[in-house]
Amino acid sequence: MSVTSRYQQAWEGFWREAPHEQGAVFWDAEPALTVARHLALFEPHLTGPGLPLVDLGCGNGTQTRFLADRFPRVLGADLSAAALDRARAADPAGRAAYRRLDAVEKASTQALHAELGDANVYVRGVLHQCEADDRQALADGVATMVGERGRAFLVEPSEAAGAVLRSIAAGPGGPPPKLAPVLRHGIAPGEVADSEVPEFLTAAGLTVLASGTLPLTTTEYAPDGTRIELPSTWYVTGRAA
Repeated sequence: MSVTSRYQQAWEGFWREAPHEQGAVFWDAEPALTVARHLALFEPHLTGPGLPLVDLGCGNGTQTRFLADRFPRVLGADLSAAALDRARAADPAGRAAYRRLDAVEKASTQALHAELGDANVYVRGVLHQCEADDRQALADGVATMVGERGRAFLVEPSEAAGAVLRSIAAGPGGPPPKLAPVLRHGIAPGEVADSEVPEFLTAAGLTVLASGTLPLTTTEYAPDGTRIELPSTWYVTGRAA
């Protein structure tokens, strides 16, 4: 199974049109407010910190470059070639490697595992962007990349985030400038029930080793000037010891 061509085209169109400035994309918050907070939760559970680390759904590589300064081998993987072009351009020194990957395609994740071996995987807000029929396949792909020794960190907007986004989009002026392109390209966040995420992981053969809640920081601001944060739930997962 692979993602639909419509879905891939939506992401390509989004990244081709998105502004290049840092923070111009709705979810492209600075690493100090995103991946750095997540690493503080993830690193205590790593049994193989020297394993390759895959930033799945890396987009333009903002978080990938941060990870590449802290792990010996980092691969940014994304469905969109346009996003990867931006990631490479922003990383001229090649601190990380970048590759197009359809993570719901079983053969693709198996091939990556055959190349890298077991890996640690960072996944920020990817599952809820998948179409419903692809979500279990994505979890299966993460399990393939993790193998026996790796660990994965997933953070996803919680059910409560949907109400926040709907309220933002329904404001008097319509969706704010950084959210409007996401909706226009048809890649609006999907509704994933909080209970479904651990179920996907369990069905993939993984065990939830830790979980909790944390605000997911965006780059957009409310009319009162406060930064918009979405309620989220995070999970550390891997094979049972």
